Amino acid sequence: MSATQQHDRLLTSLGITALNPMQEAALTAIPGKTDTFLVAPTGSGKTVAFLLPLLQLLTPDSPTVQCLILVPSRELAIQIEQVWKKMATGYKVNVCYGGHPVDTEIRNLSNPPAVLIGTPGRIADHITRRSFALDGIHTLILDEFDKSLTLGFQDEMAFIIDGLRNLRRRVLVSATAGISIPGFVRLQSPTTLTFTADETATRALTMEVVYTPDKDKIDALTSLLCTLDSEPALIFCNHRETADRTCTLLGDRGIYARAYHGGMEQDDRERALILFRNGSVRYLITTDLAARGLDIPEMKFVIHYHLPPNEPEFVHRNGRTARMHASGTVYLLLHSDEPYPAYLPDNLPEFRLSDGKLALPAPPEFQTLYISGGRKNKLNKVDIVGFFTQKGALEKGELGRIDVQDFMSFAAVKTTKVSALLTRISQEKMKGKKYKIEVAR
Repeated sequence: MSATQQHDRLLTSLGITALNPMQEAALTAIPGKTDTFLVAPTGSGKTVAFLLPLLQLLTPDSPTVQCLILVPSRELAIQIEQVWKKMATGYKVNVCYGGHPVDTEIRNLSNPPAVLIGTPGRIADHITRRSFALDGIHTLILDEFDKSLTLGFQDEMAFIIDGLRNLRRRVLVSATAGISIPGFVRLQSPTTLTFTADETATRALTMEVVYTPDKDKIDALTSLLCTLDSEPALIFCNHRETADRTCTLLGDRGIYARAYHGGMEQDDRERALILFRNGSVRYLITTDLAARGLDIPEMKFVIHYHLPPNEPEFVHRNGRTARMHASGTVYLLLHSDEPYPAYLPDNLPEFRLSDGKLALPAPPEFQTLYISGGRKNKLNKVDIVGFFTQKGALEKGELGRIDVQDFMSFAAVKTTKVSALLTRISQEKMKGKKYKIEVAR
């Protein structure tokens, strides 16, 4: 296969017709002889920008880890892994992060992957355990580097980088320009690529203020959600407790939502994202944890229940909508006594809420089913689709997104079909084995 054919195949696998200018520039710069510092806005396709050129740097017959990708969060690690697997390169990839069983990771690392993705704390732990050799690592990618610094991973990253004695290439990736790069990174005369949101994307983003008569904004939020035609939305709060409380209060009013923040158990966080991605939940109430690095669908609406204290996080939150030239609207809930942040444009248009009683958003069309088996049980998406259509009598359009993990899977099914499906398959076996299948909680 020629280089051009391989390039076209990769783009097809990723569902991309052509690279954008930032990705084209990274494809040229990263395989070069210098380090690379890439700055580009959230939603511009930075993951693809550094994974495509990485493929040129790997050696098929190397028995060791060749590239280490450090990220600030487990969600970003999982997202990068998913993109790499979608590329179907033939190179093994593994992820390591807090909350994931260490024993499972050690077993995976006993057959070293070409690409290892992880959070600084967990990777440092594995280095201490000597779970994998460092000698073969020639490329280091630090994705969302500024976020790792903000979260206080300096010591872990310094420890990791100090052990990488055969590094030939460093790639720093950030959505924020102007960050100070610590000396422990040892960035050497980098090629700097800086891209900003272009005029088309800027015009596609609309911002409107919703003035709330009460300091407790739950009534205003409820009314706003009732005007959005049941479209999904990301709702940002500044504190975990507020996200939980808001989620509960909306539920009491008949609006089903899920919370997502760093105080939740890992399994609960992953499940919230799965339900949001597959349409079983319309509203994700979150902190700045969801402002970047998450694999979630394009959002038409972002709502600031609270405004963040600084402009960079405001920009990152808004980056979840109007991405890649799509349009989107950002709503800012403001009480009249709240200070108007200096980073906001003057004279933002006001969105006036209706005084009358509005119909609640429609319930989600899908529910998510939990399946007690996954990749390690030799189950894949094709197996689940075949089982649900043949044994469960589901028709096209009644089965939605399927997520297969190591030891469990999740499938979105039209809400109206769930009860009959569960009855039909209650005594059936999938690939010769009976699995527990129930509505995900």
